[in-house]
Formats: sequence, C-alpha cells, structure tokens
Amino acid sequence: MRGRLSSLTTRGRAFLAAGVAAAVCALALGQKDLLRVAVFLVALPIVTALVVTRTRYRIAASRSIHPVRVPVGQPAVVRLRLENVGRMPTGLLLLEDQVPYLLGTRPRFVLDRMSARWRRDVEYPVRSDVRGRFPIGPLTLRVTDPFGLVELTRSFRAQDALLVTPEVHALPSTRVGGEWATSGEHSSRAVSADGEEDVTVREYRDGDDLRRVHWRSSARRGELMVRREEQPWQSRATLFLDTRRIGHRGSGPASSFEWAVSGTASIGAHVLRRGFSVRLVTDAGAAVTATARESGASVDAEGLLLDALAVVGPSSVGQLTHASLTLSHDGSHGLLIAVLGVLSPAEAQALVRLRQRSTTGLAIVLDSPSWAMSKERSPQEIADQLAESVQMLRRGGWKVAVAKAGASVPSVWAQLMLGDGAAGAAGGTPVAAGAAPSGRDPSADLSPGAESPNGFAASTRPPDTSASVPDDEFLGGRAS
Repeated sequence: MRGRLSSLTTRGRAFLAAGVAAAVCALALGQKDLLRVAVFLVALPIVTALVVTRTRYRIAASRSIHPVRVPVGQPAVVRLRLENVGRMPTGLLLLEDQVPYLLGTRPRFVLDRMSARWRRDVEYPVRSDVRGRFPIGPLTLRVTDPFGLVELTRSFRAQDALLVTPEVHALPSTRVGGEWATSGEHSSRAVSADGEEDVTVREYRDGDDLRRVHWRSSARRGELMVRREEQPWQSRATLFLDTRRIGHRGSGPASSFEWAVSGTASIGAHVLRRGFSVRLVTDAGAAVTATARESGASVDAEGLLLDALAVVGPSSVGQLTHASLTLSHDGSHGLLIAVLGVLSPAEAQALVRLRQRSTTGLAIVLDSPSWAMSKERSPQEIADQLAESVQMLRRGGWKVAVAKAGASVPSVWAQLMLGDGAAGAAGGTPVAAGAAPSGRDPSADLSPGAESPNGFAASTRPPDTSASVPDDEFLGGRAS
C-alpha cells in the first residue's frame, strides 16, 4: 500500500490531507454530512491509486535516428513510434526522451489517450555544434489518471547513439602522389631455370579451393601445391594527427585542436576519394585503416575514418619521439601526411627521421599560440621555436604549411600543395584553390612518376583498381 500511495501526485496528496482534516473536524463537531465528504476525499485518491497501479498497460516503443551520422552543426531527426499492443486503453500520457544538453532541450510530448491497438509516430530534431558520440534515451513514460491524482513513471531500456563527425571541407583538386604497395601473399615473382614461377605457388592448406591447385607443380614436388593469391598494387597513405594537449591552444569548437581534427578529416576524405588506402594514426597509438576498395565503396571508408575522428580527444603525451612515431609494423608509410601542433626542434628532428621511410612527406604545422589570443607568457620565444622547427622539417624533405588562427583548411591545403609554405590569418591573401603561382601546374607537384619539389621521386608503377587491400593491411611503402 505504501508503494501505491507513493505514486500520488500533489493533487492526490492534497485530496488525502483534506479528507483527513475534514474527518477530524466532522468527529469533533459531530457533523455527519462533513464526515461523508471526508470519506469521499480520502477514498478517491486511494481507490484511484489501487486501480492505476494494478492496471497493466502494454506499450511498445521504438526509436530511429535519421541520419545516424551527421557533420557538426547539421540537424538530425529522432523519430519515436508508440503502440498500445494491449487491449486496455490508457489515460493521459507524458513522454520524455533523455537527450544530452549539447543536443538541445529534452523533448516532451503529451498524449490524451491511447486506445487498444493504437499507434502513433512523433519526431523531434537534434543538433550539436560539438563533435562526439551522444547517447539518446531511454524513453520515460508517465501515465496519469483522468483526475490527475496518480502518476506512474516507467522507463524503456533501449538507447541509440548519434555520431556527430567533424566538419569536412572540400579541398582543391590537386593530384597527390604516393607509394604503390601490394597486399598479396608475395610482392614479387621469381622465375626458376625451367621457366616455372615457383614462388607463385605454395603448399596446400585445409580450406583452400581445389580450383587453385597447380597440378604441374604438384606432380613435380609430389604434394599438392596451390597458386598464391596475388593482389594488385594500390596507393596508400598514412595520416598522423598530433593530439597532444600541450601542442594546442584554445577551447571548444574554436580551438586549434578542433581545427586539426577537421583538417585531418578533410584530408582523409580527399585522398580516399582518389583511391588511396588511408591509415589514421595518433600520437596516443590509436589507429584505424580505411580502404577505398572500388568506386562507390569510398563512402563507407570515409564513414570509418570520420567515426574514429568523431571521438578522438586530447592526449596526455608530453613529447613526440622517434619511438612514439612508429606508424606501421613494416616501417613504411606510403604518402605521409601530418597535422601537427606546436613543435620543438627535437620533435622536428624525429619527424625528419620518420619521413626518410616515405617518398613524400606533407606537414601542416599549426601556429597554436595564435589561437591563445596573446595569452602566452613568451610569445616571441615560442614563435622562434616554431620557425626553427619548420625550417628543420623543410630541410629534412618535408613540404610544410603553417596554419594560423582564422585560416581555412582549403587555403592551407592549397598553399601546401603549391609549395608556398605558410597560411596567414583570415585577413591575409591566401592563394586561390587550385591556382598555381608563376604559371606552374599544381597537378604536377606530386603526381606519380614526377619529381617532387623536395627532390624525391614518386613511384611510377600504375595501380590496378580491380582488387583491393585487406582491411588489416598496414599502410606504408612497398611491401616486401
């Protein structure tokens, strides 16, 4: 009984208190009519609580989010479907969905009555200016009686997640060169004295398709031999994102860290659409591989990359060292693109050694103190250190662009590809996207087979887009 009375609303408790007070007065004054009123006031909330709590409602609810992945600042629609699957009609219903405050206020809906087999869809928009994974739900349902004396609260268990990805900017359509790498069981072929390609066959293993059996080699060796799986060459790139907390300035969506995440997302999507297999690596060791297998499949690869960038956060790593910059097991990285915060000369030297394993190294160095609004203790010292680090990277064969607060991602990328090397603030005069200074064609800067401005020639082996690289293949240079 105590549990049922706990479901009384303020109105129900007021009725109960008034009934008790009227009963005391009626007994003290000897008024029978007042006693009847007191009995009615006491009995009404108690009977209502018994009836409502003993009534079993069967209400089903489902939730869908369209789309489940949205860029920062774009709205999504959450749709709730409610259905009374039982035969008992309900009273007044109050629906409230649990939503993080970053997505807006909690949506509430009032339904007067749900008859048997009744169904209804309600929807509400959500929007976030901050990237991340946001849980939505569970749905809370409140049932009240027609008099408003009793209220029951029930919650569904189901939750859904909305993924808000960083903003992706359209970059200038310059050609990007890199390494061609094979992903098969062997990257080269040898020919024996009798002309047979011995290295293209191996011993039979359980589960191998019998159609791959090489009968001539099997007869010569006396055991079943099958052809190796040869995969074509594919261009691949490694994206390195500097997530160190000490390397960035500012807070919220306007911080240098969020600029770096958005820039990494834009570059990753840009190279994926050009057939690259992209491996995303951070200084904290997190890594994800996205492969554009064929035309039309790059959308899924972009989604995989954006999902990882949506939840990445600042790390507590203090300094970039050569050991922490090991990006792949085989020591090769293919086309290496780095988005970096403030660098010290020692960290720049570690990056120089890292680039020696790649044909081309592209770096965007953020002038993070420009995001600090002149709150740095020694701005001139930090500026000198940044300039020295940038010069070390350029002498080590990197193409470098410096991004200041207010610079757009497309303008920084264009100046990086055109070799101008620095991106000013919003008030500057950035190079137009896709335009080349002095009549130089930007498509010739890093095209396969051409020599880069740093003197490192890209591979000239053509790709074969008829096959793909396995998802667990590490990115890098030529596989051995």
